Amino acid sequence: MSTHAHTNSPVRFLEGKRIYLRPVGQEDSEFYYRSLYSKETRKLTGTQKHYTHEQIQQYIESKGQDSASVLLLIALCENDQVIGDIQIGDIDTFNRNAFIRIAIDQSAYQGKGYGSEAMVLMLDYGFGILNLHRIELNVFSYNERAIHTYEKLGFVREGVQRQALYYDHAYHDSILMSMLAEEYRAKYGK
Repeated sequence: MSTHAHTNSPVRFLEGKRIYLRPVGQEDSEFYYRSLYSKETRKLTGTQKHYTHEQIQQYIESKGQDSASVLLLIALCENDQVIGDIQIGDIDTFNRNAFIRIAIDQSAYQGKGYGSEAMVLMLDYGFGILNLHRIELNVFSYNERAIHTYEKLGFVREGVQRQALYYDHAYHDSILMSMLAEEYRAKYGK
């Protein structure tokens, strides 16, 4: 088989059973643009601003240059369909801390375990390759499904940032959760 046979296939940076994580390119700017205008995605992420195509393209370009961040797209193994994105950001190499965030923008792909699989792949990368000690996340109090999923994955609630988000005519709490490397290894046998 020729080495050129795979040139049209997306790179699979981290691969699971049903999904894989791949780098983001400028060709993905339309996906980002569309997902930012999904009403549910905006609510779950607390996105309040609007963005132009040009701003999205600049964001993607800046993430490619950002050594304190790993931003990847979540795609289905069976057909390469992009269903969301995941990021480890604000990587602090001195204290070995970072945050993680995930977004799956279409309800057709939510509640099927794709997000959990992506989180485990990224946590494994964070603890096993980046040598992080602590990974944290914030989730808004009205996102009960995500809170339940994060607890199942092994995240521990650390605190509440009271009324940290103003969205849809009301203030909402932001829940801080984290996982330590030893907790990850104990739960996932690494």
